[in-house]
Amino acid sequence: MTRSAAVTGATGFLGSRLCDRLAAEGWDVRALSRPTSDRSGIDHQGDLEWVVGDVFDRQALGDLVDGADVVFHLAGIGLWSADPATVEQVNREGTRNVLEVCRDSDVGRVVFTSTAGTLRATDGDLADETDVAEPIGAYQRSKATAERLVDAYAEADGDAVTVHPTSIFGPGDEGFTMQLLAMGLEPTMPATLPGGASIVGVDDVVAGLLAAADHGTCGEHYLLGGENLTYDEAAARIADYVGGTAAPIQVPAAAIRAAGPVAEGVSAVTGQQVFPFTRGMADLATKRLFYTSRKAHEELGYEYQPLEAHVPDALEWYRSQ
Repeated sequence: MTRSAAVTGATGFLGSRLCDRLAAEGWDVRALSRPTSDRSGIDHQGDLEWVVGDVFDRQALGDLVDGADVVFHLAGIGLWSADPATVEQVNREGTRNVLEVCRDSDVGRVVFTSTAGTLRATDGDLADETDVAEPIGAYQRSKATAERLVDAYAEADGDAVTVHPTSIFGPGDEGFTMQLLAMGLEPTMPATLPGGASIVGVDDVVAGLLAAADHGTCGEHYLLGGENLTYDEAAARIADYVGGTAAPIQVPAAAIRAAGPVAEGVSAVTGQQVFPFTRGMADLATKRLFYTSRKAHEELGYEYQPLEAHVPDALEWYRSQ
């Protein structure tokens, strides 16, 4: 019997890859899209049933989720795209709306995509799902609140799991992926960044989402991570792969930390958040944010590939920009 999925955030970096995977595997897919959203990143867009609306349109949400075996809730927004109040509203209240409509509809499981940023080790070790962190900034705060809403939904009469992707790498990502490739490829790039991240391929995260839908335990959280690498290491491996040379020096951590108070000062004077970070976020950017996906591996069968496995597709996309 054909399974059905509903996807919010369907036109985003991760959502578009999820929709393509679902369609390729024969799922019936309903995808939420704002009227102005660009659907060109989805190869199988003609195979999807599109519902036009957003996470504040309850009629559209009802049309989207009713009868779905799995609702993949990926819709969200970050500080590079909106002011803190809007980020809080979309990520928190949007999730609340999705869950309330799911509760009133004929829905199977909800798979909520949060962020690894709500989890953080305090002593430099690898963080796992028990290392709940004090949120830094509106994005993490809104995601942490949304997680609690999902947990409450699961504790009541709903079926839901939460996944926490780490730093996602792959074609179509104009943020982290483009910056990391530039550090490893561009001869004019003067420096890499301090700190490091758990770098995971977008296709591995998509596989993790499907595994959470099939094998996750209701109410549980699962980290979907990859290789833990400093940015120096990641840039060097990308450069080695293409036969180039990574940026020769590293930006001092103190310089990045100093940007935080400056950004806060500008915001205080102008009354607007001109730069999408604070001193806490600037300090966090200098850390080695490393994670373990052992729980997802043991309970979901989750696996990830090394960075080099994802470079060819990302590189092809990067050079086409």
